[in-house]
Amino acid sequence: METSARNVFKGKVVAVRSGAVNDEVELAVDGGLTIVASITQVSTRKLGLKPGVEALALIKASFVLLMNDAENYLLSTRNQFPGTVSKVTPGAVNAEVQVDLPGGAGITSIVTMGSVEKLALAAGKKVTAIVKASQVILAVPK
Repeated sequence: METSARNVFKGKVVAVRSGAVNDEVELAVDGGLTIVASITQVSTRKLGLKPGVEALALIKASFVLLMNDAENYLLSTRNQFPGTVSKVTPGAVNAEVQVDLPGGAGITSIVTMGSVEKLALAAGKKVTAIVKASQVILAVPK
């Protein structure tokens, strides 16, 4: 599969919690991480999502927010991944920031150059990558 999403995580569904409109789908992915997606019940049925089903979580780099000192805050965001910046590739307006996560996984974020400066993003910096569950796209093979 080819996609423009910079972040693609392969895993298995471990839980599906139904709501009034949306379902919350929990995916255990390589590296020991858990990613939560909030998708419509129609999508859950269409994709055949239930515990044990293999799926991919796709997350656009622009959906990945970075935060310093996240451990000092309670956040409503379901997906919070503490890690270490491994590389910052600056551009004229934005920068690509690669974050190494525990277990060997990694996640890429696109942030403004202003955020690079404000957060002092550089290799070795501890940050938390944050992704809203509604920004996670799930895919399954046909």
